[in-house]
Amino acid sequence: MEALQKGGLNDLVIKLATVNGTGSASANSLLMRAIFRMGIPVMGRNYFPSNIQGLPTWFEIRVNHQGHLARSGRVDLMVAMNAETYRQDLAELSPGGTLLYDSTWPRGTSLVRDDVEILGVPLAQMCNDAFTGVRPRILMKNIAYVGVLAALLDIDMSVLRSLLEETFSNKPKLVDGNLQAIDLGFQYAAEHFACPLNIRLEKLDKNDQHILIDGNTAAALGCVYAGASFAAWYPITPSTSLMDGFRGFCEYFRKEPDSGKNRFCILQAEDELGAIGMTIGAGWSGARAFTATSGPGISLMSEFLGFAYFAEVPLVLFDVQRAGPSTGMPTRTQQSDLLSCAFASHGDTRHVLLFPSDPAECFSLAVKAFDLAERLQTPVIVMSDLEIGMNDWMCPKLEWEDSYRPDRGKVFDAEALEQTPEFLRYHDPDGDGICYRTYPGVHPNGAYFTRGSGHNEAARYTERSDDYQQCMDRLTRKFQTAATLVPEPVLIGTGQATTWGVISIGSCDGAVREAVELLSDKGLYVDYLRIRAFPFGERVQAFLDDHEHIFVVEQNRDAQLKSLLSLEMNVVKDDLVSILHYDGTPLDCPTVYTAIYDQVKKSAAA
Repeated sequence: MEALQKGGLNDLVIKLATVNGTGSASANSLLMRAIFRMGIPVMGRNYFPSNIQGLPTWFEIRVNHQGHLARSGRVDLMVAMNAETYRQDLAELSPGGTLLYDSTWPRGTSLVRDDVEILGVPLAQMCNDAFTGVRPRILMKNIAYVGVLAALLDIDMSVLRSLLEETFSNKPKLVDGNLQAIDLGFQYAAEHFACPLNIRLEKLDKNDQHILIDGNTAAALGCVYAGASFAAWYPITPSTSLMDGFRGFCEYFRKEPDSGKNRFCILQAEDELGAIGMTIGAGWSGARAFTATSGPGISLMSEFLGFAYFAEVPLVLFDVQRAGPSTGMPTRTQQSDLLSCAFASHGDTRHVLLFPSDPAECFSLAVKAFDLAERLQTPVIVMSDLEIGMNDWMCPKLEWEDSYRPDRGKVFDAEALEQTPEFLRYHDPDGDGICYRTYPGVHPNGAYFTRGSGHNEAARYTERSDDYQQCMDRLTRKFQTAATLVPEPVLIGTGQATTWGVISIGSCDGAVREAVELLSDKGLYVDYLRIRAFPFGERVQAFLDDHEHIFVVEQNRDAQLKSLLSLEMNVVKDDLVSILHYDGTPLDCPTVYTAIYDQVKKSAAA
């Protein structure tokens, strides 16, 4: 991955190499939040091992005044705090960059590069002299390198102080200790180095209407706003924090003020099968219910997903994707569950999928997912991933319409059932494939037997071929109706006549948008369509029809989005050119830019 541009004022990448479990996460978060408070667009990515403590971990911060926050393919400033990865960290640093390391211990003469600047600071020695206790010394060493970076990058010290006071408002002694550590690092850098560096920060005012939030937290908040009252789950990385967030929001928003009674139910199941089984039961009873998992959980839940599809029970499932197959790499990102989710379970099944591109859409599409699940009486799967779910993104402030009312879909109440001589649960009077349902206990006329075996319009067991085919054809009509209800794709046109297009989904968005902008700067115009849902719909077909050459950008090995487009749309598969990224790291801009640039130039030469 070769960088396309060099860093400069308010345009740089900082990477911090530490050891998992040493408390570096707090220091790295403090650094990122300080940059955000200075009004400069910023995003942080955490690359951490799947064990609890002891292995290497990295935190990458991209700062860009234009708001391009996908991975850039470069590292301008490396903070190498882990001796085990020093050689790797030095090699990753871009030419002309700066490496900061703890010079308390000697460094081998072979670990040198002539094309970078290496700065040594005796962080451990300074903290050993200033603080007592093993654990405080380790923690303060991390805070001290924030002070060094504050001097090197010209970070506003008053912002750091304000953040510490907010974080430790109830523990003023911790504020004093952290400020002392920051000052140690700042003063050493100011006395020994030329500060600030050429890559430095300067206050802007671009973040006033933005927040820092991760996708799992945003999705959890969306579930609360959507009216979800039931959730069942089994812990799995990287979806666990979504349920943690939902529990926290429910504790705050969903308790009776007088009695203190909960107006929600959250159950940790014995496994993923139990979790989705409970969710189906709650959805059948009329609650807005959901579960959250990742790829291995999807594999286990597949049979129940088929049951909910065939019995037509609404539920929402969040798939926070990670690198597979099998256990794979639990703390690395990927988009490799597309096909397994679109057609989850045996037999002819098709599931509605939503593709958020950032935490803001995790919030809004969570609400949409519940409305669609109940309108369509079917599972709806929100396809997030670790990149979105567990990293802090800079997003516009989340907005909410107080006039919102949940779309409960076609439901017969007691009055309607009183006038209904015979309730046919799977009858389609409107021709859109969607039947009328009832809530249990509302009226005797609305009772029916819910089954995953063959059934007729009255929900009675049958093995008649015509009844079965009628049911399956109606489910096809319902999926066609779904294509008219799901969120429309987002089109970013160049405003120029072009035969080139690019299609992508989810967390690929930032890298693709930046690449398309850079290509336009070179006079190469490529229209961009970001798909937000499956089934795809007419606008996706129109984009395919309007462009002769289409790149499909996705984060998996097997070109699953390309395959899904080929299966569901009128397009020749060979006309779609894959750009694939599947090493477990988030997609970067140079990968997209280079693939498109080389292909367009090659075509022009021919």
